[in-house]
Amino acid sequence: MKKKSLMTLLAVMLALSVALVGCGKSEKTSSGGKGGTSSQSTLVYGRGGDSVALDPATVTDGESLKVTKNIFDTLLDYNEGDTSVQPGLAEKWDISPDGLTYTFTLRQGVKFHDGTDFNAEAVVFNFERWANGNADQFPYYGSMFGGYKNDESHVIKEVKALDDHTVQFVLKRPQAPFLKNLAMPPFAIASPAAIEKYGDKFAENPVGTGPFVFKEWKRNERIVLEKNKDYWMKGYPKLNQLIFVSIPDNSARLNALLKGEIDLMEDVNPLDLKQVEENKDFQVFKRPSMNVGYVGLTATRGPLKNKLVRQALNYAVDKQALIDAFYAGQAEPAKNPMPPSIPGYNDAIQDYPFDLKKAKQLLAQAGYPNGFEMELWAMPVPRQYMPDAKKIAEALQANFAKIGVKAKIVTYEWATYLDKAAKGEADSFLLGWTGDNGDADNFLYALLDKDSIGSNNYTYYSNEELHKILVEAQTVSDENKRNELYKKAQEIIKEDAPWIPLVHSTPLLAGKTTIKNFNPHPTGTDKFTKVEIQ
Repeated sequence: MKKKSLMTLLAVMLALSVALVGCGKSEKTSSGGKGGTSSQSTLVYGRGGDSVALDPATVTDGESLKVTKNIFDTLLDYNEGDTSVQPGLAEKWDISPDGLTYTFTLRQGVKFHDGTDFNAEAVVFNFERWANGNADQFPYYGSMFGGYKNDESHVIKEVKALDDHTVQFVLKRPQAPFLKNLAMPPFAIASPAAIEKYGDKFAENPVGTGPFVFKEWKRNERIVLEKNKDYWMKGYPKLNQLIFVSIPDNSARLNALLKGEIDLMEDVNPLDLKQVEENKDFQVFKRPSMNVGYVGLTATRGPLKNKLVRQALNYAVDKQALIDAFYAGQAEPAKNPMPPSIPGYNDAIQDYPFDLKKAKQLLAQAGYPNGFEMELWAMPVPRQYMPDAKKIAEALQANFAKIGVKAKIVTYEWATYLDKAAKGEADSFLLGWTGDNGDADNFLYALLDKDSIGSNNYTYYSNEELHKILVEAQTVSDENKRNELYKKAQEIIKEDAPWIPLVHSTPLLAGKTTIKNFNPHPTGTDKFTKVEIQ
């Protein structure tokens, strides 16, 4: 048994080394019979954690969606540098004057990776699948479309195929961010045949129409994607292979880059920025900031049920000290649950200042003059909005101790962490959010509305007045009126304090200077269609 295990281990190591040896090496190949040549190669992307699953509709974590973004396409997509909408699998669309009917003309001649046809029926199949599910199965769907088929708040009344290349959505009420929602990675169109073939195993055997085809997944090691030679965007992708390698430790990931074991890495620790900038063989990429890192305070658990307790914890946090210690200037303090770059941001709100005396007064007023004990969950992986959750948790723990709150730091494996937090099992927890579509709805409704409890509202916070405002904001087409509603919503959230908003960070990536046409997207999910190594 020992000899056999050793041979298996050697085989795995050899396979990984073969994959990594090709990093950055370009190979000249024919460019489709026109007599020219193009540089095509393998790119190895080092990241902080593994994916949870590769069915984009079933996940909420960025580690999953950054992979599925390259396997699947959505009906609409975002522009390369922002969240304005452009054609995807749908070439064009019409909207009825009342804002209730959207008719999409689909791209013809597109096939799924399994060879089956992409058509209107495939679109209907996917949306019916999600609408007939629930928050456990398809969490993003409920967050963005008001629930599921039998819910009164569900926005989509009907999705129907008018012909092979025309699909129509009929809504129950107008939804201002509807087009932006359709462009989000969780609403990518998957092969109906593959879903029926693999069933529950589809999340490990993803089949889309995207620029790369799923090849292999070794848990907590790597995911290998290969060029879709029949991709509908002619001449793309440029890369032959795209490999996502999981290296949780920031320093180890940077060392892998410096030693040439990977080509590109995410979540560069801000404290290491200077080291990369001074090395002529590497370049730094700064992702446009559209995120928030926060402490969630689960409003259904123990002392945290009391608004005064949640406010007290807000007063006990020195955000600037956290930024100085862990972000090296690559972040700004957060006072709202959405970043200043999002329309509707309320800059007039005054943040909770760092005031331990005020925090103690509020605890006493709430009936906890000697404090209390709670758990503080820290993510096991670095995120764009939080490069080192454990150290930040330790700093928060020290501050909370000063007001008598004993916070026990707890962590779990990443998928377990997300699952248990989504079920409301944490007292307080570190997490964050990178905007999916550039709309305030994607922060406030998705993360803090009562409709999103069980999906992305991990604090289980519910406020009826807030809910009415957020639903109204979805139905209003006047941008000025929408923005005023969102500003009011932020005032309510500030008062109820279900979060301690910590920071809005500038995510850092680093890669070899040979990487061309890589432009990190504000949403945090990058499509590598046009990226090449020269």
